[in-house]
Amino acid sequence: MNIKMVDLNSQYLKIKEEVDQSISNILESTAFINGPAVKCFQSNLEKYLGTANVIPCGNGTDALQIAMMALGLKPGDEVITTTFTFIATAEVIALLGLTPVLVDVDENTYNIDIEAIKRAITNKTKAIVPVHLFGQCAPMEEIMAIAKQHNLFVIEDNAQAIGADYYFSDGSTKKSGTIGHIGCTSFFPSKNLGAYGDGGAIFTDDNTIAEQLRAVVNHGMKVRYYHDFIGVNSRLDTIQAAILDVKLKHLDEYANARRKAAAFYDNAFANNPKLSTPFRYSKSSHVFHQYTMTIKNVDRLNLQKFLNDHGIPMMIYYPVPIHLQKAYADARYKKGDFPISEKLSESVISLPMHTELDENQLKYITEKVLEFIN
Repeated sequence: MNIKMVDLNSQYLKIKEEVDQSISNILESTAFINGPAVKCFQSNLEKYLGTANVIPCGNGTDALQIAMMALGLKPGDEVITTTFTFIATAEVIALLGLTPVLVDVDENTYNIDIEAIKRAITNKTKAIVPVHLFGQCAPMEEIMAIAKQHNLFVIEDNAQAIGADYYFSDGSTKKSGTIGHIGCTSFFPSKNLGAYGDGGAIFTDDNTIAEQLRAVVNHGMKVRYYHDFIGVNSRLDTIQAAILDVKLKHLDEYANARRKAAAFYDNAFANNPKLSTPFRYSKSSHVFHQYTMTIKNVDRLNLQKFLNDHGIPMMIYYPVPIHLQKAYADARYKKGDFPISEKLSESVISLPMHTELDENQLKYITEKVLEFIN
């Protein structure tokens, strides 16, 4: 079987006619930078998310950096985030001369821990960056309450959970990335809404923040050739915007396909003492950017080799938490400080998860996993 972690080719073939036509339109128009397709995608994404402003940019890492620049964060300001995430979340904090304050995660959801946030707040804290890891939301209602109490900004790292719904205690619902002051996402090809190259976007309901974001993203300009702020050059390519606009129409369909595959995995691995399938947080839907579970009393590297030998890719997201990365060595942190994140880094595995997985593939994958661990 030709099993992939992400099968972009099969997904493309299903929407080939629409995608090819959209690319052809751009080539004929030659509007390669900030063409009409960018505005069209921006408008359609605003409608889908229910947010007032979407600001497209070059990639998800840029989105995080631009968000922090637009909020006027200064060197020495502290930004709280999780140690169990992709490096980009902390990378931009460090690049801007801000101080990353790392905290542990919840052992069930793998998302940032509320009590850990509370303990980490000081008079230098200016922002919290929760990461909606693997496809479901962090506890945003509690995070926003903490932020309001301490007058902090909240920047959602929504690179892995676009399309997920968050359910508030009062019965209302909002899309992930639209709850904090700013939301950031990536359109890296493997994401749930993935381009055929790099891309990203920033969301906000605050029009004043949106104006500043638009300036930062375009060399610090509000009026052409008048640079009032230090900015960057970060644009979503017109061809990528056209492709994303096609794929946006299928985003909920893609999420349902991922949930169906996740349910198959859940059923196959149910009640196995060596496997803990992904926890479902009651306040969030799950869009399964990854199907990540933990293993117990299983040789992880040999499992990975066994699966690879049988044509099944298996990934480890993430083998080293940020506080133990060489680039982020910090006297404030040492091994043992974040026991849940460290335990997860030693025990998580991610199985193939994408929109094109069929029952035969899922059956083969789960049989081989169980063959090894049993």
